[in-house]
Amino acid sequence: MESVIGARRSTGGRPRIGKPNPIDVHVGSRVRLRRTLLGMSQEKLGEAIGLTFQQVQKYERGANRIGASRLFDLSRVLDVPVSFFFDDMAGDTPGDVVDEVLSPDMGFDADPMAKRETLELVRAYYRISDPAVRKRLFELTKAVANSGADSVTDVA
Repeated sequence: MESVIGARRSTGGRPRIGKPNPIDVHVGSRVRLRRTLLGMSQEKLGEAIGLTFQQVQKYERGANRIGASRLFDLSRVLDVPVSFFFDDMAGDTPGDVVDEVLSPDMGFDADPMAKRETLELVRAYYRISDPAVRKRLFELTKAVANSGADSVTDVA
């Protein structure tokens, strides 16, 4: 038998370049999205699952992997199925995910669903108690978006 001390075999884990695994980044961003949509702080989420807010931050950045039992706890606290954390993941292979998540053209903030403005808008929208008013606002927003930028200045 030959000794292979010091040699590392690739197990499909983290890339050797020191960047977080793109799948971990995606799952973490989904945790952040759901937490923010619920208006929950990192501290409150951490308390609910027995972690510090710093650990929650590391999960959300993808710096630390989320184990299966922790993912299950997160799904219960955030009131989503476990599959939610993998939704919208592009491609079937890790290489496709790498291209999407780590592309130099696209940063985390490039996703409009990850922007604070979007999250605040969604929260405000759902605070409208009258469903008819909410539906009319939704239809108005779609109409303005479809009419182009010129029409927006005409309304004002």
